[in-house]
Amino acid sequence: MSRQEYISFTPHRVQIDGNEVQWTTGSQLSAVNGLPQIFWSCGLPWREANLWLMLQATQYQKDIETVKSKATSIHAYAKWLEEAQTNWWDFPVKERDRCLVKYRGFLISSRKANLIAPSTASQRMRVAIQFYRWLRHNGLISPEWPMWRERFLSLKFNNAFGFERTFAVNSTNLSIPNRSSPGEKLEDGLYPVSENDRSKILEIAREHCSTEIHLLLMAGFFTGMRIQTLSDLTIPTLENAVQDPSSEGLYRLAVGPGATPPVATKNGVTGHVWITKPLLDSLKEYCYSAHRLLRESKAKPEYKNHVFLTRFGNLYSVRDKDRSPALNVAMHNLRAIGRRHGVNALNNFKFHQTRCTFATSLARLAIRAGGAIHAIAIVKEALLHRDESTTIRYIRFVEKTPIKISMANEFTKAFFGATGNSGGNT
Repeated sequence: MSRQEYISFTPHRVQIDGNEVQWTTGSQLSAVNGLPQIFWSCGLPWREANLWLMLQATQYQKDIETVKSKATSIHAYAKWLEEAQTNWWDFPVKERDRCLVKYRGFLISSRKANLIAPSTASQRMRVAIQFYRWLRHNGLISPEWPMWRERFLSLKFNNAFGFERTFAVNSTNLSIPNRSSPGEKLEDGLYPVSENDRSKILEIAREHCSTEIHLLLMAGFFTGMRIQTLSDLTIPTLENAVQDPSSEGLYRLAVGPGATPPVATKNGVTGHVWITKPLLDSLKEYCYSAHRLLRESKAKPEYKNHVFLTRFGNLYSVRDKDRSPALNVAMHNLRAIGRRHGVNALNNFKFHQTRCTFATSLARLAIRAGGAIHAIAIVKEALLHRDESTTIRYIRFVEKTPIKISMANEFTKAFFGATGNSGGNT
């Protein structure tokens, strides 16, 4: 299977000095850390895609996170090409046999099967088309190849002064509209697990997974921290925890770029997260255990103070990013264990659901204690949300839950009543 890797890239300029060719770096050519590169399963690089990604980061001065996002979409396309045994330059006369047309069908099928989000399907197709436009513009593929049909759309909107403006948008017949499914969506479109399922998941992790995975799940379920924050926690962060003045048994951890020491958070938000004393004590005890000290001995000097380390002494998450290859493997194994033990909640379980579960539990308690208005402020502070719109989703989700339960009970009673009456009449 193809893979995606990150490299440190320093742009060079070529200069002719007499009869020699020299490559030099200039003051305007800054190094790019974390430049994504795509490799086929055979180990060879996808040169055209890698060149495009390099130019995105250097010549077009795109933000490196934007480049990484595009690389993820291109990597997904590369994996599909290998699985479908199709070449990226395969554009026969028959439209249905063209690689991009077949890839579009694959994305739509994956969207319908809930394997990917509607926004993900739209983005992956959009990035693939951008890549092929670049290929055609630079003569790497023939402009006469029948890749798609161009469409030009006219969109109208009113500006702040009430004047109507019209602008043209260039699209293709391969674009996939972003049609999201109805309903209240939480962060990343995930849903929380029930308290009973949470207990089962933690029990399975404690008995069959590593200590680190069990503690990461515990911290996720009972603090709501993202994996990038949990992975960047250090021992001084735990030691500097202070008791919350308004609640006995509840402590606050300083996280974000403004904390001492700094801890990675999404969007660089600085704040405090809540943690219970039993969980804090468990993490401190783990930090000085022989099990973790063995991992610390294998870690680089800059990682030795981090709480969670893999068996090779690395961080669980890509630095400052909300993704973790090591955790993905662990979650895959956890789901497999869950299937063997009949825990249905683990069938499609993702680590980020721990955050959703914590947020809904906190919202439910806050609404019960002080109403929805105060609950918004509490949940927003606890989860370090940048704006209230994300927090309000949790409040609405929690407020709708009793209504759904009541409706389910009433429909169940009506169903059994109708069934009983029907059986009695016959």
